[in-house]
Amino acid sequence: MYKKALLISFFVLLIDQFVKIYIKTNYILDEEYAVAGNWFILHFTENNGMAFGLELQGSWGKLILTTFRIVAISALVYYLYYLCKTKAHKWYIYSIALVFAGALGNIIDSVFYGVIFNDSYQQVASFMPAEGGYSSLMFGKVVDMLYFPIIHGQFPAWFPIWGGENFEFFSPIFNIADFAISCGVGIMILNNRKFFDEEKKIPDAKESEEVKIKE
Repeated sequence: MYKKALLISFFVLLIDQFVKIYIKTNYILDEEYAVAGNWFILHFTENNGMAFGLELQGSWGKLILTTFRIVAISALVYYLYYLCKTKAHKWYIYSIALVFAGALGNIIDSVFYGVIFNDSYQQVASFMPAEGGYSSLMFGKVVDMLYFPIIHGQFPAWFPIWGGENFEFFSPIFNIADFAISCGVGIMILNNRKFFDEEKKIPDAKESEEVKIKE
């Protein structure tokens, strides 16, 4: 189980970083490429914060977020080890492995990208530029590129609050790491009862055996 969990994390992290480095070293900021018409677009953008472009404002917000991510990753490593050791449900372990890989993928951007790349404003960034990176350690930006503006439209005039305004589904721009985190959390939500009911059956079985022995 350890090996499978590590392989899942490794391959997710490998794909995530490969795509990010490719985008960072081949695209100018806000440049885009239509992969499948107008509903799947590679759109290069960067953000200072959390998944799907959310962020905490200011330098302190960025530092707090990156530090929190590192602490969370450390906790996830221990938790993943604990789950494997106690032989938890395999899909629960896989879901935690996905969350771990996604979190680590975005941490790598936040911690190192500001040092190893120059900025992407009106230029394609280069790896390890002679003049140094665009920021310092812990203050890198997360690279996003996956954009699925599947549906475009306009709310009817009678619609509450947003009447007459344009809408777009799905508007957030994200990356492979964000997707892995969402998949991991989704698996846990959909199978929550199954995962934890099976854990409860183990002590119940032991208790029944003890009762039989006493009888």
